[in-house]
Amino acid sequence: MKKETFWTLAVFLILCGVIVATCCSKNDKEKEITPDDNSAFVTLTDVVPDVILELRYYGTYNFVGARIDGYQEPVALLTKVAADSLLAVSEDLKAQGYRLKIYDAYRPQEGVDHFVRWAEDVTDTLMKPYFYPDLDKSVLFDQDYIAEKSGHTRGSTLDLTLFDMTTEKELDMGGTFDFFGPESHPDFCGNPDTGEYTGDNGKSPTGQAITAEQFANRMILRKAMLSHGFKAFDTEWWHFCLKDEPFPDTYFTFPVKRIK
Repeated sequence: MKKETFWTLAVFLILCGVIVATCCSKNDKEKEITPDDNSAFVTLTDVVPDVILELRYYGTYNFVGARIDGYQEPVALLTKVAADSLLAVSEDLKAQGYRLKIYDAYRPQEGVDHFVRWAEDVTDTLMKPYFYPDLDKSVLFDQDYIAEKSGHTRGSTLDLTLFDMTTEKELDMGGTFDFFGPESHPDFCGNPDTGEYTGDNGKSPTGQAITAEQFANRMILRKAMLSHGFKAFDTEWWHFCLKDEPFPDTYFTFPVKRIK
């Protein structure tokens, strides 16, 4: 074997070993953790102290109209790696004059189960005027507004918006958090990939639209999140998940309460 060929083969084998070791390490880490183990999580405000919390599922102003099971304290939890990435987002946006407002982060499976029970009871429409005025509750499962599993339960997904430090008000996104309808889609009235506002509201069942400024506000949040390791959700402008989430197959069960 030629010397050059030997060293090429050696380097190739070393690289293969590194790749395999990295993959095995990540997989082994997920196998080691159990759904009731919060050791890889942090209380978000311990890492990103400037965030504003408006935790909808700890309160009653949400699409259910009641505190959601599993939310024992008004705190937001995330995996440590997701919280570190969100800190970078926060620093980026603070330089632009904004702060992050968090609606939800880690969601225990108990909370998801509560959503499912609520959706199965089609007679409970207490919050319909606020969150799903244009939908019959019976379609929530079929249209994927409610599901038995949620990315939030894996610990690296969160729902959020922006607070304008100049006006001291929440930035106008042209729609409320958790509104069930096409008006909440990132591509409503524009192209989120290019940031172009088109005004096309053809998806809205009532002909509603958002303004160019409201679309641009959504894009400020989206650009910052995508720039720091998160990926967007195609039906909710407020929903983002860490691209390289550490527990892609684990749905955690521990309650939402401060991690000390």
